[in-house]
Amino acid sequence: MKQIITILVVWLCCTAGAQGQTFTSQAIPDSVWLTMQGKTWHDNPYIRRSDLRYLRISHYDLEGRVHVGEMICNKLIADKLLAIFRELYAAHYPIQRMRLPDNYDADDERQMRDNNTSCFNYRNVSGSRNLSKHARGLAIDINTLYNPYIRYSKKDGSRIVEPATAVKYCDRKATFPYKITTSDLCYKLFIKHGFTWGGAWRTMKDYQHFEYKLR
Repeated sequence: MKQIITILVVWLCCTAGAQGQTFTSQAIPDSVWLTMQGKTWHDNPYIRRSDLRYLRISHYDLEGRVHVGEMICNKLIADKLLAIFRELYAAHYPIQRMRLPDNYDADDERQMRDNNTSCFNYRNVSGSRNLSKHARGLAIDINTLYNPYIRYSKKDGSRIVEPATAVKYCDRKATFPYKITTSDLCYKLFIKHGFTWGGAWRTMKDYQHFEYKLR
């Protein structure tokens, strides 16, 4: 009898834990859409509201605390992202923060300094007039402070680091938390699901960045 009770208690705990996880995708709620206006969303000929999805995702931080984050992405990758983040959650992979960029007035520098993880933001590639993959909700940036974007000025060859507070994390041989490498679970899962990694680019490095290329 005691053994049966013990098994039942364990089963109930596991069930409660599974039910407590949040991995959902839906059309963008009106309240979220209103918040996006003039921030991550601008009227354009390339993408519509109906092309996007609003995700809620459970994740651990470095201290082992569980949070439920928010993300906007292209509907074409919504299921892929949920599958990836389910596996990251199961492995207790640390993601410090997952807030909509609208909380930072869509200021990419601000959200990167806060180590925020996000996807959709209708904006250009940094230092360019070309639209970013983020503008179509097909790119995601993970743990952005510890995995900076590094490029070199065409004028004088000087190094530009974004966010500007991430200079010490440019040394990828150093040991520090939240670092993405090719041996990292995050990297392996995104590659498995058809994404490419900015950390493998030749002329610049974007260690936080994964993007999905449509076939």
